[in-house]
Amino acid sequence: MSTSPILERAQRFLSALRHCQVLGLQVHTASAEGLTLRLPYSQHIVGNPDSGVIHGGAITTLMDTTCGISTVCVLPEFEICPTLDLRIDYMHPAEPGKDVFGFAECYRVTPHVIFTRGYAYQDDPAQPIAHVVGAFMRMGKAAQGDAELKQNIQQGGAA
Repeated sequence: MSTSPILERAQRFLSALRHCQVLGLQVHTASAEGLTLRLPYSQHIVGNPDSGVIHGGAITTLMDTTCGISTVCVLPEFEICPTLDLRIDYMHPAEPGKDVFGFAECYRVTPHVIFTRGYAYQDDPAQPIAHVVGAFMRMGKAAQGDAELKQNIQQGGAA
């Protein structure tokens, strides 16, 4: 079964981010319509040991990463696009013992900024854990920012 170029680019991008490797983030789906990442439930991301609820920081990382990588779904070539602004509205805590999924789409692309929106959910996207909106700066394909990260993503290697 062949992999789409968008899915392949999203997987390479995610594999280059060490903190995402530690969290176990995985690309669930990726297409021109958007990106879904999966955060597997594990004890090392629990914020409250008494309840087993996932720490909000893990959900924030999931959603920032999902929004950031969703830029590869709309751009013709890889560009480094750092987060300018991210707002997350938490609706309710994630249910302990279950994976969390993050979906994001790019709803507006300008020459300098990409605007994203999405949500985190567990079993049902219609029952979100959180909603997110984010803005990401376009630095251009020739940006000199983190050349090593860009090279790793393009070559499919991990940082």
